Amino acid sequence: TDIHYWIGNTSSQDEQGAAAIYVTQLDEYLGGSPVQHREVQGCESAKFKSYFKNGLIYKKGGVGSGFTHVETNMYSMQRLLHVKGTKHVTAREVNYCTRHLKSQFYYSEGSPSFILSVSDASGQLLVQEVATSPLTQDLLSSSDCYILDQGGSSVMVWKGKAASDEERRSALSRAVGFIKAKNYPSNTKVEVMSEGGESAMFKHLFKSWKEKGQTQGLGKTHSVGKIAKVDQVKFDVMELHAQPKLAAQERMVDDASGHIQVWRIENLELKEVNPSTYGQFYGGDCYLVLYTYNRANKPQYILYMWQGRHATQDEVTACAYQAVNLDNKYNGAPTQVRVVMGKEPRHFLAIFKGGLIIFEGGTGRPGVVNRDPGARLFQVRGTHEMNTKATEVPTRASSLNTNDVFLLKTDQNVFLWYGKGCSGDEREMGKAVADLLSEQDKQVVMEGQEPAAFWVALGGKAPYASDKRLEKEVAPHEPRLFECSNQTGRFLVTEVADFTQDDLDEDDVMLLDTWEEIFLWIGNSANQYETQESYSSAVEYLKTHPAGRDPGTPVSTVKQGYEPPTFTGWFNAWDAHKWSNLNNTNLNKKTGGGGGSYSAPGGPGNIKSHNQRMSSSISSAYVDQSPSRAKPSGMLHSEQLVKKPNQLPQGVDPEKREEYLTDAEFENLFGCTRDNFQRLPKWRQNDLKKKAGMF
Repeated sequence: TDIHYWIGNTSSQDEQGAAAIYVTQLDEYLGGSPVQHREVQGCESAKFKSYFKNGLIYKKGGVGSGFTHVETNMYSMQRLLHVKGTKHVTAREVNYCTRHLKSQFYYSEGSPSFILSVSDASGQLLVQEVATSPLTQDLLSSSDCYILDQGGSSVMVWKGKAASDEERRSALSRAVGFIKAKNYPSNTKVEVMSEGGESAMFKHLFKSWKEKGQTQGLGKTHSVGKIAKVDQVKFDVMELHAQPKLAAQERMVDDASGHIQVWRIENLELKEVNPSTYGQFYGGDCYLVLYTYNRANKPQYILYMWQGRHATQDEVTACAYQAVNLDNKYNGAPTQVRVVMGKEPRHFLAIFKGGLIIFEGGTGRPGVVNRDPGARLFQVRGTHEMNTKATEVPTRASSLNTNDVFLLKTDQNVFLWYGKGCSGDEREMGKAVADLLSEQDKQVVMEGQEPAAFWVALGGKAPYASDKRLEKEVAPHEPRLFECSNQTGRFLVTEVADFTQDDLDEDDVMLLDTWEEIFLWIGNSANQYETQESYSSAVEYLKTHPAGRDPGTPVSTVKQGYEPPTFTGWFNAWDAHKWSNLNNTNLNKKTGGGGGSYSAPGGPGNIKSHNQRMSSSISSAYVDQSPSRAKPSGMLHSEQLVKKPNQLPQGVDPEKREEYLTDAEFENLFGCTRDNFQRLPKWRQNDLKKKAGMF
């Protein structure tokens, strides 16, 4: 539940204070669970604007009172509206004599500079600094309230369940006082939430966030002494197909039984890898892995770009270039996934069936002799063939870990070391990997019973991680969607609140952050500049994220109409047929406002027109002033119009077929009146026309 209270620019301090009081009372009446949002005129949050699909109008005047005299609005008055916005349109009444209007758009996401605690434990209400970013959930105590300053761009208030009534009631006023003390703008956003009802934005500011009763993978996490183990359940492909949300959360499009092709970058060109060595990746190389699987009897593709830690910059660049070439051979259908060495996605592990082995350096090129390291140590992690990989680590005792299986390979021996904290399943997978690495007999070594030759190969005994640590859990952050566009003349990134599939704009690139992975959804009409800038923005977004995100987080490129379930699962009620007709049709949606191509301040690119959808939204929200529609001569039946363009009756404009329908047929076909249809955004009109077979 969300509660928004809106503050007009000319409202009094008494009115603003009264609004805050009523919000607090309403919050208490609802049990303290809603998230409170302080909205200031002209600086409303995207979530607030999303409630008003037809846009916002700021009118002069207000409610008359003993303190304020308000002139009655005169219908004969002429008004000038300053219209701005793309997804969410706003119109502000300005002086009629204004000579020039210029819209500006900004996006910023500052880093949280504090958490401040609000506590009355000492007998008086105190506000004191607690910590700086990156933040962790354990900093929050249920007995207190906290203020989080997001670099001055917004202020968030968190109220613990066990905080006193005075702390909870004063938290909001303290936040407003904090804004004044820091000399932040009066329109700084304020968001208030209670423990257990945190917003997605709040959780994203923390490096780790654990929900009550959290589960991990397909099994439930439970504690045994000091060790947390995960009950591993093998993936059921039918279950993944039936539950796209599960597929998205598990990052698994299928049961990994599809077809694999692997290429290595050699002399900046693609060279096929011998299938007998599939799964062996060297840190001095870059690889392309094409995975093909079927969904609804149609082939689907995932193109993984694996970048070795020691590969040259030329090889990394060539890997990306060759990925584009390969992508083009499949008509843009593959989902492209950048994989940084050591950060392999779960599905990438699964397709190699427990045979994924990562060598720290060297190359897999035939005929090249790698430097002989003498002895090599591999850490094996996984409980079955769907989640196992072996990673080469420094050959020294300090690399060992009591919770895992290690494989030590020398010229004379192969040792299979079992830590005390590993399970039977982990030991079995260790044996399987050992057989792949060497045909020699393996000597099993139990922790604490190592022979002298084992320590000699590691350079002697040394302390290593022997504490029974908790299993690392994946932070369950909620997904966030951003629109990346240069339709205003500058490249901008703006967040979309409460997103659905309809928010995916075919003219733009959309960035979906699921925390474990970043998706770049490329609309069919997005231009190349947007695509390039979106990728750069995604990388920068990870580097500068206030929660200290891993810069190696996979970044996947998804094309419109070819979305895998790992992407669609984050959207409720995904319509798989929404764009089915677009894959074989070259549609140009940049029409209806004189959109053209020119060099803008943000860089070259196609600047898309949005005047039509803005004006239609504003007119419907303010007053219907649309001129009467000139009907074409002679109405036609719908079955005559649902034909190919070259089969239409003579004189019919194929781009405006709907205008030849009778009013009754129009409403029956589109589910709305003509006037309401015209008020819809252009993309929505085209969507309805496609579904009706008239586009």
